[in-house]
Amino acid sequence: MIVYGIKNCNTVKSAIEWLKRHNLEFEFHDYKSKGITDAKLKSWCKQVGWESLVNKRGTTWRQLDESVQKEITNEAAALVLMKEKTSVIKRPLIEVNDKVIALGFDETAFTKTFK
Repeated sequence: MIVYGIKNCNTVKSAIEWLKRHNLEFEFHDYKSKGITDAKLKSWCKQVGWESLVNKRGTTWRQLDESVQKEITNEAAALVLMKEKTSVIKRPLIEVNDKVIALGFDETAFTKTFK
């Protein structure tokens, strides 16, 4: 299991604490230090849709110029944005065997997914 996110994100911290409390093994992939590949982003878009991946509630999105926000209308534009500003990717994203099994942290959903 790989947990993708940013180490100083409170939502990621909550998810990691939950996984540790439930003795689940995982590897952490920090976008800030390790980046993310185009292939991985395309795979995620195919699985969950680019609209789900772009976190429009987050600080990174809100700090973008309105003109930039309006340009994110399709997968190609979203991929460019997510590659350039990895903190706009909804997090955490949890993957097992290249399959997205969780996006964001919801304790109820985690309990259903991981129990």
